[in-house]
Amino acid sequence: MSLSTRQKQILEYLQQAHGVLSSTLLSKHFDVSVQTIRKDMNDLSDKGMVRRVHGGISLPSANDNLSFTNRELIHLSAKQSIAQKVVSELPEGCSIFLGIGTTPKHVAHALLDHPGLTVVTNNLNAALILSRNPNISVHLAGGAVRPSDEDTVGESATDFYRRFNLKIGIFGVGGLNDKGQLLDFTPEEACLTRAIIEQSQQCWLVADKSKLGRYAPVVSGKLSEIQRLFVDQVTADLTRLTHHHHIEMVVPSSTMLTA
Repeated sequence: MSLSTRQKQILEYLQQAHGVLSSTLLSKHFDVSVQTIRKDMNDLSDKGMVRRVHGGISLPSANDNLSFTNRELIHLSAKQSIAQKVVSELPEGCSIFLGIGTTPKHVAHALLDHPGLTVVTNNLNAALILSRNPNISVHLAGGAVRPSDEDTVGESATDFYRRFNLKIGIFGVGGLNDKGQLLDFTPEEACLTRAIIEQSQQCWLVADKSKLGRYAPVVSGKLSEIQRLFVDQVTADLTRLTHHHHIEMVVPSSTMLTA
């Protein structure tokens, strides 16, 4: 999926606004005509990345999980900064799980120059990316392929995970609630999350700040089962959660505390 630079900036602006942005406001912000902005909004709506409302756009419902391609472009810079921080913490020769989702894919990109790892994953994109590095041994779980998520799931994928005892499990979640519950969108995703948690000596959760408070229907674990939470930005709510569950929060060095 191809987006213009302005369309990517509109998505970032919309994420920060947490509401509805009007075509008039966007035309002033980007110093272009309302007609140009309307074309951008229509293109983004056709791709399922925004919801058209009267006179403007909003984000899709927080209860809906977008396709992998759409999710990849939302909070892009945040996911990339998280990925770089994760990779900087991984020792040479380590063995890791790399879970499903877009942030683990960015971790795979950041690992391309790593001196050596063993990686077990069901993330099709991560496996293909890491196969370019001859110093990384990649094991891909078989199972049912989900075209919209670009991964494999099901009993065979979960059983494959359970064959391993790895140093670090790196994975994302659909959402994280104020009780510290890790949430996924399907039972199959939750089973894979459970397998990573149970078969890893240490668990690293990767999540941009939008995951806090986001709804997903299946509980896959608890924050207290995680050793390190990698986030793009520190918030007061995240600080309270990590302190309560005794979790180390890891952020890029340039991150600032926000409300």
